[in-house]
Amino acid sequence: MTRLNGKTAVVALGGNAITLPDEEDTIANQFRNTRSSLDGVVELARNGYKLVLTHGNGPQVGNAILRVELARGKAPILPLGICVADTEGGMGYMIEQSLQNRFKQEKISRPVVTLITQVLVDEKDPQIQNPTKFIGQFYSEEEAQRFARERHWVVKKDANRGWRRVVPSPIPISIINAETVKTLVNAGTIVIAAGGGGVPAYLDNRGLLEGLDAVVDKDLASAVLAREIGAEILIILTSVDKVAKNFGTERQELLDIIPVGEAERLLAEGQFPPGSMGPKIQAAINFIRNGGKEVIITSFNNTGKALKGKAGTRILPG
Repeated sequence: MTRLNGKTAVVALGGNAITLPDEEDTIANQFRNTRSSLDGVVELARNGYKLVLTHGNGPQVGNAILRVELARGKAPILPLGICVADTEGGMGYMIEQSLQNRFKQEKISRPVVTLITQVLVDEKDPQIQNPTKFIGQFYSEEEAQRFARERHWVVKKDANRGWRRVVPSPIPISIINAETVKTLVNAGTIVIAAGGGGVPAYLDNRGLLEGLDAVVDKDLASAVLAREIGAEILIILTSVDKVAKNFGTERQELLDIIPVGEAERLLAEGQFPPGSMGPKIQAAINFIRNGGKEVIITSFNNTGKALKGKAGTRILPG
């Protein structure tokens, strides 16, 4: 097996890198996009990092829910928690096989495994009573209100694009499978875990796990997992090369290094919107405040350069 360098990194892959917004969402396209998103991960593996990969699943779980709705009345309804687990397994398989093939081609000796991961949440999380996470397709107001009555959905207007179902997105407390992940990673196995943020579960009054129809933010879950396995580095790969202040304006400023205190201030000022960079910055803050050494936010193509301080944005203690 490739010699390990003693450092542990959690790498969070964005789900939008696997399903691109401007192309047909076929499995063949997903496989192609998965293969092209792993260059940085392969470089980390070659350099001996102990690795956990997480990934988003927003487009994929939306499609899974659509299939459920199209099959309504013809096949049993699958709850959201099962759809999250299904996409975690299916996407994990694509990433796992793609990595295995790259390793074989490049003569890198590293085992890879996908782990269906549960994440502990609080059943009394405010999100449970007031869900805000949009999921699935768009509907007219009439359709949405009918589905709210018939299917007991919560629906809300998504900007000016139409009406959509909203589901809870509770804060992750801990990763239920963290010890298993840590054992595998320390043995040199690359583990694909907490896909789509993991499958949310809570403890009932008997202390037993119970599934929950919700979704967990992938970046927040990645920060929790990184903390619990003792990772030094959290790498969040997204569509932009660097984090920006005043994004999209004439005063836009790309940031190379952000001390965690500065990140907290900018987040509080509203510099990082909830639907895009906000959760990534919050995840970075959480990880650093809980003992992490470094967070890197960059694009898929810049992982290697970012580790050398030549690309991306680094969030550091201070």
